[in-house]
Amino acid sequence: MYRTALDKLIAWKNDPHRKPLIMKGARQVGKTWLMHEFGKNHYTDYVYYNFDEEDELKSIFEINKNPHRIVELLGMLGGRKIIPGETLIIFDEIQECPSALNALKYFREKANEYHVISAGSLLGTLLAQPKSFPVGQVNLLELYPMMFDEFLAAIDAPLYSFYKQIKKGQPVEDVFHSRLLEAYNYYLIIGGLPECVYAWVHQKDPQRIQQIQNELITIYENDFAKHNGKVNSGRILLVFRSIVTQLAKPNEKFVYGALKEGARAREFEEAIEWLVSAGMLNRVYNVFKPEHPLKAFDQLNNFKLFLFDTGLLKHMAGVDNSVILLKSDYQFKGPLTENFVLQQLQGQFDVEPRFYANKNGEIDFLIQNGMEIIPVEVKGGEEKGAASFKAYIKHRRPQTAIRFSKRGYVTDGAITNLPLYFAGMTERLI
Repeated sequence: MYRTALDKLIAWKNDPHRKPLIMKGARQVGKTWLMHEFGKNHYTDYVYYNFDEEDELKSIFEINKNPHRIVELLGMLGGRKIIPGETLIIFDEIQECPSALNALKYFREKANEYHVISAGSLLGTLLAQPKSFPVGQVNLLELYPMMFDEFLAAIDAPLYSFYKQIKKGQPVEDVFHSRLLEAYNYYLIIGGLPECVYAWVHQKDPQRIQQIQNELITIYENDFAKHNGKVNSGRILLVFRSIVTQLAKPNEKFVYGALKEGARAREFEEAIEWLVSAGMLNRVYNVFKPEHPLKAFDQLNNFKLFLFDTGLLKHMAGVDNSVILLKSDYQFKGPLTENFVLQQLQGQFDVEPRFYANKNGEIDFLIQNGMEIIPVEVKGGEEKGAASFKAYIKHRRPQTAIRFSKRGYVTDGAITNLPLYFAGMTERLI
């Protein structure tokens, strides 16, 4: 399957200032597969070591701090010579061996001629702890579930070819618009987790997709107990299972009292931090000023939490496939659509999106593009009404304003309507 992150890995390989790379992201987003594909197609050879499957590996790193000696022993273990620049060294599930994670700084300092890449489950929770990884000695790459363009490349290659050549301001013909909207509806159901996408491409069985999503949720919830460290796993589970209820509320703001009666922030803030660091949840802060720089105006106690994969959110909410495919209005349509847009915006801009809500109304998202602050309205259908959005534009006169909806790609006065399937190309089209 096509993954845009491969281009970033190739750029890393060719960077003369390259450092050992840590790939992070939620479980099951395709980190292991991507590392194998990278090694197979872009190096003469690659060696793969999994710390979860090979306990004897750990002793190599616990005893030795000399990276050249470590490489020698790894070569003996794998039965072939590791050649600098030609052999990619892959460390998987590196969180199981803190000594190996720490050893990356020795590779950077004393043996940077070796190309080293690593990944692991819930690695983000370790990286959030300053003493747990070599600060400044590694490159980081965030891997997300498959974005809409990657999904489209997997399920309909000719339509993907058309999709990628669309230029700014270029209208989309009705026949292609309809086909892309259909692919968007399928994405809401299937999501971007590679196992689900692969199963759909090869089996076209909705029940199989539901089964995989059920299994993945079980895996994630088991991880809460196994890898939670000092954070209460029961609280992590409560937060995770509350996301559908939190987003179904009229204003979607995260409310601690919805977790259990009398719940307070101090009880659950660590659980939220854990889930965000693990890549399971995306947090969007409300700002008290929609101005540059957005981050300076965060209200840290006022935020929304969205799930990292829209297909999984649809499954957890129990939305029936038919209401999506038949283009009908349904409960939870708004939150599901917002979750999709946020997921597609991930990584496009240097500053993560915010939202803006006060007594006069709400702007779904704010994007910071350089010095510019772009208001974003999200609609699940073709409707145009949005009093708060129009009032914001009239009052603040932004250079760019975006509405995502199922309407075509058109500019209507101050507002550019981008079809929902273009959310992943926002930066290129604005």
